Amino acid sequence: MDELDRKIITATQSGLPLVKELYQAIAQQLNIEPDLLKQRMKKMLKSGQIRRIGAVPNHYKLGYKANAMSVWNVPDDMITKLGNQLGALSFVSHCYERPRFLPDWPYNLFAMIHGKSKQEVSEKVQQVVTLLGNHCAGYELLYSKQILKKTGLRLKKV
Repeated sequence: MDELDRKIITATQSGLPLVKELYQAIAQQLNIEPDLLKQRMKKMLKSGQIRRIGAVPNHYKLGYKANAMSVWNVPDDMITKLGNQLGALSFVSHCYERPRFLPDWPYNLFAMIHGKSKQEVSEKVQQVVTLLGNHCAGYELLYSKQILKKTGLRLKKV
């Protein structure tokens, strides 16, 4: 990572500006051309120095107050297919595989489901049950009780 990459990361790690021309705004702050900024960010994405560029919504401020991590027991040989289907649902913000811890924890597929009420989440869960069909051997819902700060690694400004 060179000095410019480090400056780009420190300028963007706390969030992107909510403006129409965000690359121009960041480039102006760094005193570089927007095309150079885009090129460097693409390179960092490709190399894995940064994982993604995207919005991180505050679901609570958007009215989604009944958020639940759903955990599913599905066949290991189907997890990629089922995980992709589950993750594509509009009300699922993230979906991933986790190891089972038998006999107490048989769940291997996790998906965060957002709703404005527990009733709405329950209805969405039934859609997932239908989607998984016979591949679902059980599930649980773990409702959020508080908002946790969602941030990754932070570089210090130099």
